Amino acid sequence: MQNGTSTGTETTSLTNQTYQRIYDMIIQGDLEPGNKLKIEELRRVLGTGASPVREALSLLTSDHLVERIDQRGFRVSHISVDGFTELLKTRCWLEERALRESMAAQDMEWEERLVLVHHRLKREPRVLPDSDKPNPAWESRHKEFHMTLLSACGSSILMKICDRLYDQNIRYRNAAKTMAYPTRDVTSEHDAILQHVMDHEPDLAVKELISHYTTTGEFLSMKLRQTMSP
Repeated sequence: MQNGTSTGTETTSLTNQTYQRIYDMIIQGDLEPGNKLKIEELRRVLGTGASPVREALSLLTSDHLVERIDQRGFRVSHISVDGFTELLKTRCWLEERALRESMAAQDMEWEERLVLVHHRLKREPRVLPDSDKPNPAWESRHKEFHMTLLSACGSSILMKICDRLYDQNIRYRNAAKTMAYPTRDVTSEHDAILQHVMDHEPDLAVKELISHYTTTGEFLSMKLRQTMSP
């Protein structure tokens, strides 16, 4: 009985690990939109069995990152400018609600966490030294800042959706082959959002957050059109 339970737990854990690795590969652009996902190839790359790969791909279909090809297997979901427009609109809707709820429940502990993650973000350069490549540490801190803004909203379901939409946005940015804000003062935009939060000004905080997203969105849409044009 114990052996059966242990085996089941190990299988679930392996499937989850495989899911996360394929998920990350799609978000980062290592597996490009439209690419066919071959079980044997993924099994070799990931060093795992075929069953966890199949199960992971099935799970990824619910994230709209993988599509079934009838009876022929799986492929990475395609992207489109219209798809990105819908994604951006949905992010703005949901994050406005999450930020307003977080600010309504605002307390000192949340404020302190927000100030701390903002400070950590400001200390990281956006690109690697002597390079034009994105700094992974900045990317991680950037997500941490935006998720912390929403973290007091009181809904783990809303947080999970916002987390996934954030990653989907990164996928589009990677597909557009751009950092999405080469000449903007993103640090000042983050400063403004934080200041409105600390001043208990939800309307201004939301306005600044939405502007932050739509400015990126307009640039990304343009780059996507250029990248996807024949």
